[in-house]
Amino acid sequence: MTLLWVWVTLAAAAVQTLRFMLQKRLTGTGLSTGGATFSRFLFGAPIAALAAVLTLAMTGAEVPVPGPRFWAFALAGGAAQVAATFLTVALFKLRNFAVGVAFTKTETVQVAAFSVLVLGEAVTPLGWFGIALGLVGVLLLSRTPRGTAFSARAVVYGVLAGGLFGLSSIGYRGATLELMPAAFFTRAIVTLACVTFAQSLGMALYLRLAEPGELGRVIRAWRRTIWVGVTGVAGSAGWFTAFALMNAAYVRALGQVEIVFTLIVSVLVFHERLSPREGAGIALVVASLIAIVLAQSV
Repeated sequence: MTLLWVWVTLAAAAVQTLRFMLQKRLTGTGLSTGGATFSRFLFGAPIAALAAVLTLAMTGAEVPVPGPRFWAFALAGGAAQVAATFLTVALFKLRNFAVGVAFTKTETVQVAAFSVLVLGEAVTPLGWFGIALGLVGVLLLSRTPRGTAFSARAVVYGVLAGGLFGLSSIGYRGATLELMPAAFFTRAIVTLACVTFAQSLGMALYLRLAEPGELGRVIRAWRRTIWVGVTGVAGSAGWFTAFALMNAAYVRALGQVEIVFTLIVSVLVFHERLSPREGAGIALVVASLIAIVLAQSV
């Protein structure tokens, strides 16, 4: 059980990379940024609810009763994630796939600070070193595409998205802790079902008011949008499980491996070239992952 959170986090990062790839392609189907973001939750909510029901039925676990603190953490985390996802999808229209995701990785430093301030979960000196090392690696990976001027808007979007993803991580970690002493997976899947349902309602209301007709376009494109929902809820199940097991700062820091997965996708799927600097960046990110695991283990 000691290193279970590591394997769960690696799996979640891999699935999230696939979801980002699918979501980027949705921007070319006529869907708005809001519509592409909503697709992440529309089909994910019923899947998460079914997973929660099956988990409770198969394990015979008592249904956890969420209290006010649970809902405060869950709803705050859910709102932050929606806003962060919205910004990330918008980033794809400003810069290439790998760089857009890279800027959101400032999240790791922010979530470590939030962990201390909100949950009182400290990070060890070796943990901070690993986080800083990973941030340097990610900055090396954040290149401007050839022939493209540096985009200040992309930096702002990326940093804000990172901060909001960080806040969502803290919210989800706090929510899962509120369901103790239930088993870690039960806490994770029940939290995921509650959050995803609330996100779907909130996004549907937003699109209904702000983007008339977009709900219908998302539903009509279901053959493509459904896979965003499936991969989204699968990745979220991994993140929520990891948050139920470990300090959110360590989980999100280890999740930086996603940038390595993203660069692989950039080369194989989007045919974007990698430079020697990016090779150095990947090496630093991998080194930071080792430091993070060691920091938690000692």
